[in-house]
Amino acid sequence: MTTPFPFTAVVGQDDLRLALLLNAVSPSVGGVLVRGEKGTAKSTAVRALTTLLPEVSVVPGCRFSCDPASPDPGCPDGPHEGGGGGASRPARMVELPVGASEDRLVGALDIERALAEGVKAFEPGLLAAAHRGILYVDEVNLLHDHLVDLLLDAAAMGASYVEREGVSVRHAARFLLVGTMNPEEGELRPQLLDRFGLTVEVSASREPEKRVEVVRRRLAYDDDPAGFAARWADEEAAVRQRIVAARELLPSVRLGDGALRQIAATCAAFEVDGMRADIVMARTATALAAWAGRTEVLAEDVRQAALLALPHRRRRNPFDAPGLDEDKLDETLEESSADDDPDPDGDGGGPGGGGGQPGPDEGPAADGAGAQPEGGEGEPAPGGAGEQSPAPAAEPFRTKVLSVPGIGEGAAGRRSRARTEHGRTTGARRPQGTLTKLHLAATVRAAAPHQRARGRSGRGLVVRRDDLRQATREGREGNLVLFVVDASGSMAARQRMGAVKGAVLSLLLDAYQRRDKVGLVTFRGSAADVALPPTSSVDAAAARLESLPTGGRTPLAAGLLKAHDVLRVERLRDPARRALVVVVTDGRATGGPEPVALASRAARLFAAEGVASVVVDCESGPVRLGLAGRLAGELGGTAVTLDELRADSIAGLVKDVRRRAA
Repeated sequence: MTTPFPFTAVVGQDDLRLALLLNAVSPSVGGVLVRGEKGTAKSTAVRALTTLLPEVSVVPGCRFSCDPASPDPGCPDGPHEGGGGGASRPARMVELPVGASEDRLVGALDIERALAEGVKAFEPGLLAAAHRGILYVDEVNLLHDHLVDLLLDAAAMGASYVEREGVSVRHAARFLLVGTMNPEEGELRPQLLDRFGLTVEVSASREPEKRVEVVRRRLAYDDDPAGFAARWADEEAAVRQRIVAARELLPSVRLGDGALRQIAATCAAFEVDGMRADIVMARTATALAAWAGRTEVLAEDVRQAALLALPHRRRRNPFDAPGLDEDKLDETLEESSADDDPDPDGDGGGPGGGGGQPGPDEGPAADGAGAQPEGGEGEPAPGGAGEQSPAPAAEPFRTKVLSVPGIGEGAAGRRSRARTEHGRTTGARRPQGTLTKLHLAATVRAAAPHQRARGRSGRGLVVRRDDLRQATREGREGNLVLFVVDASGSMAARQRMGAVKGAVLSLLLDAYQRRDKVGLVTFRGSAADVALPPTSSVDAAAARLESLPTGGRTPLAAGLLKAHDVLRVERLRDPARRALVVVVTDGRATGGPEPVALASRAARLFAAEGVASVVVDCESGPVRLGLAGRLAGELGGTAVTLDELRADSIAGLVKDVRRRAA
């Protein structure tokens, strides 16, 4: 496949090209998710696919793209007569903006006409436009949760349902879902991730010659777009014809029992959840054979299908990197093939075979894999004056819920209370702009006193636009969780710092599940650093935390002031998103003149601005100074110990009971 300006310098572009073409051959494969850094032609490649898709035949005048050969019996524009003549048009690619409203996605009902006239006046949305085409979501990882839920429902049922106040509309919505994303900006929900049949990783090449070719082709396209497109027209036509031929061959492709066993064995070996992976691999392998012009699925098709269909299904939590061990894949395929053709001599388990126990010179100890590294576990890294090597994080755990008090109006999420478009209804108001959620009872109450003046004569209620009332709802919002982590020498005991990192990692996992943005400020020595500016990627925060060095004095004031600066800048970028500052420290302040007084003044800045804060008290030992609790009081927040941070902590439960009793 060619794009308007082919990017030969993109690593993984061949896989991307193949994944898109396989979906063009067999839409039942289930779509493509393209992951990669910015500037790698992800969107360009996806948009180029539409020029290669064969035309579709539709019922003339149908807004829902019904197939004239088998029209949807429940089509809102129907009923259509089956077997009638159709009109051909190019396949559509519909783009879903990240900030789209629910009405824009699923369509909108004219509530006023529905109440006054009983008419189902329905304006189709993007799901209807994408039927029998491509639905493309750029930056799909930033899509709002309520839109994700609607996409999941439509993808699962092949139909879109719009139901409001007793008025219901249903229409077919079968589409090829294609998404692009930059992993640095956050990961996808597991439910949506699993809906993509295939996934591809792309990155820019580091070879100068390939990068030069990209620039050359881009400049040529800018100088003469029509001429550039004409230069590649013949190749595009050839690819289009090959897609048509592969579609015609697809029903004849045979997926034998041997290939099915390989698929099942591969999915079992990689411990993927559910059965969707097996089905997607089977469809992908069949499409690969058709694309190659074969009627038999081979082992190489199964292998390629696994590389495209399994990596994104291997993630168990947001800190797991997607990917597939190709050596393990080859071994699994070889073993499953051997099961189909057992060795008649039965000597596979003898000396030198794969089934025996390792000999004295074999196994992990032979090459030093299990040897103890030089130096003790707690030794500082060589060459680091007062700095210790990063301690590994302890196992993460489920944390208690930390939230921002009051009611906000930020982006939808799962942490703090907020006025949102989704949630429980708490009241009604006059709509400001387009009506999105009708409060039926309030609308009837507003219209009822005017029925005689409006000349009502029948049973229907006479409703005017001024009577309509918008439902106000309360749900949950996502916050900015800014971690301020003490990495000084007082925190540097490896066992202690490992526990601290495990706690922060647990809070990061909680932030991922609650759709928060996260940031990381660390302080040690004589200064504080922004280790990670506010982002939706908890993966990036976890990576920075893992490599966090420790040692030196405790510039607590510098850490708080740096966090205050980060919040000030973030308020300008996203004023509706409220912040929760989580300070992880033992409360000590050293270094510089009057370090304790400076830290107190810095803490009062947060209290004066009403910033929600929590201090995770990392002090340990039989003698406790209570400095973290004092810091929490100056911040205007609360303090919890590492033990109390656990959701199932007995100490935390007792503390909550005492607080409520007081």
